[in-house]
Amino acid sequence: MDNALTLNAPGVPTTDTGFASRLAALPAKSKFNLGIGAAVLVAVVLGLIVWSHEGDYKVLYANLSDKDGGAIIAQLSQMNIPYRHSDGGAAILVPAAKVHDARLKLASAGLPKASVGGFEMMDNARFGQTQFQERLTFQRGLEGELSRSIGSLAAVESARVHLALPAQNGFFREQQKPSASVVLSLHAGRALDSGQVAGIVHLVSSSVPEMNPKAVSVLDQTGALISSPPDTSGQAGLDAQQLQYVAQIEQGYTKRIAELLEPVVGRENLRANVTADIDFSQIESTEEAFKPNQGANAAAAVRSQQTTEQNGSNAATASGVPGAASNQPPLPATAPLSAASGAAAGAAAAPAGSNSRRDAVTNFEVDKTVRVTRNATGTIKRINAAVVVNNRSVTDPKGKTTQVPLSTEEVDKLTALVQESIGFSKDRGDSVKVVNAPFKVEPVTVVDVPLWKQPEIIDMLRAAAVPAGLSLVAMLVFFGMVRPALNAALAPPVPLPGSNVNASVGDDVAMPSLPVASVMRALEAPATPEHLEAARNLAMQNPAAVAQIVRGWVNGQPA
Repeated sequence: MDNALTLNAPGVPTTDTGFASRLAALPAKSKFNLGIGAAVLVAVVLGLIVWSHEGDYKVLYANLSDKDGGAIIAQLSQMNIPYRHSDGGAAILVPAAKVHDARLKLASAGLPKASVGGFEMMDNARFGQTQFQERLTFQRGLEGELSRSIGSLAAVESARVHLALPAQNGFFREQQKPSASVVLSLHAGRALDSGQVAGIVHLVSSSVPEMNPKAVSVLDQTGALISSPPDTSGQAGLDAQQLQYVAQIEQGYTKRIAELLEPVVGRENLRANVTADIDFSQIESTEEAFKPNQGANAAAAVRSQQTTEQNGSNAATASGVPGAASNQPPLPATAPLSAASGAAAGAAAAPAGSNSRRDAVTNFEVDKTVRVTRNATGTIKRINAAVVVNNRSVTDPKGKTTQVPLSTEEVDKLTALVQESIGFSKDRGDSVKVVNAPFKVEPVTVVDVPLWKQPEIIDMLRAAAVPAGLSLVAMLVFFGMVRPALNAALAPPVPLPGSNVNASVGDDVAMPSLPVASVMRALEAPATPEHLEAARNLAMQNPAAVAQIVRGWVNGQPA
């Protein structure tokens, strides 16, 4: 067993002092490196902390003019808020944690000046302003509120509203009606359908009293009028809604064909296209027919019936030649021998001075049919379907795959399936064509993008570049400047000459017994070079004796 022994002579000084004394005892170069390294490490740590909190930048304002952008940058510099540019300076980005704070501070400073104001402009009414100024401020606020509401739509990037509000005067018999114009800037690839445009028109017309929806014009960024002008029913062509309906019909039939034939020929072995001819014409016809009451079993319907009967008589007056014959009473009635004689007798027998009248009027109903016919819009006039089917794949017993054309019977079966799926009508003039042809398969070129060129890796490296660089700088500074100085300051104290004796003991060699006094006298510090040379010769000739002396010192034996 090896034992390290250190013996310090009493009263002998050593270099074992405090850390501050050791640090003060370092050379000037080591002190300089230690100070610079510590400062760099502190700066790196602070940089990592700041980067971790402010590394994510978000858009503060976008689509700014040069004037507003310069004013905002100057204000951000005064507020000590870091910023970045994007989209050629049209957008300003700030740390995500300071977006809302910066917007509020900039809004209090009136930036950006091109922002649309609403009814909040009425809060800054000046004392002594005229009625015209007040009305103009209200109009500007109403335009701003409408612009904000329209700009909140998903497809609208920005909007401007111009109102024409005539002054109302009670002395005018006919008041001029208000009107409005809306200019929209849509996002790229976005469009507004007729329902959305109508909603914008009604939003504006409903916000202004006595405004007719026909007095609102809506334009897009290209200057095209997208609001439906009045009385467009007679114009030729299809509107956006009708075109969308036609597209839905064609897509529906194409989907039917694909769902029916894909299980038979395979998903990638079929291409189908359907063209639909839709009739959007509106036809309204009115027919009125009158029919008499005729027919063997037709009973006449009586509308009205009127009967008038009148009877009257006058007093008998004397007639004839006055005398005895004219004053005689009439003869008794006798039955006539014939009709003629009876009529003559009745006529003769009718009392003189009596009259009778009878009228009968009967009105019958006449049949009347009124028929109004309105044809439905969007009816299908004709459907044309074209289908291309790939050749059938056949695998032989050796595992080789070849393309085989379809037979005529298979093509006919597929044609029948397509006809049934679209509701084929020969009277309507529908057409279905199924063609078998080999598909040309384009070779797919796989681009082997190196790992260091992949977008995900590039983004990850960009995100980790700053912390990795700061960490590398910290390591270089620590191992190159700080660590050597610390090692020099923390090194163990160096003993002065003669302050300790180190020896390794524990060997099994038998030590010869020598008088300790003679050995001590031999090892005493020589006063002359001859004594020193004798001590060296003793250690070389009898090292075991010297080791025994040192062991005795350790065990506390007297010399």
